[in-house]
Amino acid sequence: MDIYASALTVFLLLFFLLGAGLWLFASFLLLSVVGLIVTVGMDLGRVGAIMSQVMWRSASAWELSAIPLFILMGDIIFHTDMASRLFRGLSPWVDRIPGRLIHANIGGCTLFAAICGSSVATTATIAKITVGELRQRGYDQNLALGSLAGAGTFGLMIPPSINMIIYGVLAEVSIAKMFAAGVIPGAILALSYSGYIMLRCLLNPSLAPGAQRADWRDRFAALRDLGPIVLLIVVVLGSIYTGVATPSESAVMGLLATVVMTLASRQLTLCIFATALMNTVKTSSMLLSLMAAASFMSAAMGYMHVPQDVSTAISSLHLHPFALILVLGLVYVALGCALDGVSMMVMSVPIVLPLVVAAGYDPIWFGVFLVVMAELGQLTPPIGFNLFVLQGMTGIGLSRLSAAAFPFFVITCLVGALLAVFPGLVLWLPGRLF
Repeated sequence: MDIYASALTVFLLLFFLLGAGLWLFASFLLLSVVGLIVTVGMDLGRVGAIMSQVMWRSASAWELSAIPLFILMGDIIFHTDMASRLFRGLSPWVDRIPGRLIHANIGGCTLFAAICGSSVATTATIAKITVGELRQRGYDQNLALGSLAGAGTFGLMIPPSINMIIYGVLAEVSIAKMFAAGVIPGAILALSYSGYIMLRCLLNPSLAPGAQRADWRDRFAALRDLGPIVLLIVVVLGSIYTGVATPSESAVMGLLATVVMTLASRQLTLCIFATALMNTVKTSSMLLSLMAAASFMSAAMGYMHVPQDVSTAISSLHLHPFALILVLGLVYVALGCALDGVSMMVMSVPIVLPLVVAAGYDPIWFGVFLVVMAELGQLTPPIGFNLFVLQGMTGIGLSRLSAAAFPFFVITCLVGALLAVFPGLVLWLPGRLF
């Protein structure tokens, strides 16, 4: 029983602090300080020295500079007409597919995620255009909202993903490889969602009423509306995958291109820029303070031998690698009901990653798997942020939105299982590019 003592004490104290309503970063710090003093027997001066060194090293990591830049880039775009142009540009290309404009939710979220990096921002930006349009045209609201909630999670998977940047820093793996690893799984998710929508609408065509058919002239004319988004994707991802820029440098290039484009279209005002800056400061401060506190907690748990104890305990169970991933998946689904994706990641990676690597899994693969688990958390009440965004924009109850999103929750689970069975779907592209 001694082998479980320190790990069990840490987890019980952490969940007690979270249940008491204490902020997550404060819970991490308090847990770490108490653990080092009580369990290890350190004096307060030594604890303070470790805290300052670890938190400064974590917060000053160069890779994290991409986070505020991508957030600022997405917030500026949120205040422009790029989302409405994206919808207009996609509409003629999906009008003959069963499901018609509902696929614009999938395509719009996919393209916007490729320049944003945030699930909440992706959901909110696309929703402000498509929710009203689809309702006015008589589309089934449950299918439209469910697809939007599900596709909004692409902001976590499709690069440049803020969650992947955070995981890359925590796991000390290449962020560029993480970005490349998310491309094929992101495409599989998008195609799976669209396939489900097509099947539902083939079985019940009334879910997506008929619309005026577009010809090829309309489709090629619509490419002009897709131009700005495609250009930003080429600037951001193209510069990374060709080796021209690091992820942080590509974030600078993407932000510069966004500012130039919005200035040229006379949509970027001083008021919008100030609002975007303030939102960026708030969000970045939250994320980076959480990262710094999590790094200190990781160091503290190392002193308390928590990762070693947990690893020894799980190894003694002699689980098959697939069984380990299944257990972790169930734990993450449960955590997703109470925590957001970033919190799950920073809290669990220091403990779980050594177990997964010891079981033979690549840390790049596990990062993508963890992002899939975070996507599930965006769809599970009571802390499903995509559901909250749609509730605020539509006034529809959380229970109805959860039911609408449930089929896409199941599809995401199946894709996660597919990635576990065929890890090459994650690792092939990074292996070819880097």
